[in-house]
Amino acid sequence: MTIQFKALPTEDVRALQRGGPDAYGLTPERKMSDGDGVPCRHCLNNVAAGDAYLILAYRPFPELQPYAETGPIFLHAEECERAAEAEALPEMLESTDYIVRGYGKDDRIVYGSGGVIPTGAIAARAETLFERDDIAYVHVRSARNNCYQCRIERA
Repeated sequence: MTIQFKALPTEDVRALQRGGPDAYGLTPERKMSDGDGVPCRHCLNNVAAGDAYLILAYRPFPELQPYAETGPIFLHAEECERAAEAEALPEMLESTDYIVRGYGKDDRIVYGSGGVIPTGAIAARAETLFERDDIAYVHVRSARNNCYQCRIERA
């Protein structure tokens, strides 16, 4: 099976970069990167030292419901190119491990699908999850802070 890592949609990101409200209705905060640990969820690269970035609340679900987790993410403050959908692990995933969790077509957590997975095993874990009919897509989240990183879908 082939999988694809997917970045945030460009139209959503451009609205935020132009000062549009985040998931809490707030204007994203603007900061300067020191080059360490600031992964942009649109280009799936780290924000370089000296470049501006945004901190904002993001909810990667189409509507509110009990499982629609909202949390902080980073984006380049200036426009960046959206990462191509690819089978390769995004460059920004530098930590030793991440939460990898499956969601159903109803956008709810599929119980028993989540786990803290070593970074190098994320793709294999996603492929295993996609063997199940009840998994529609997978999230990669920070194992330390539960922050949304990216989405994985079947290719």
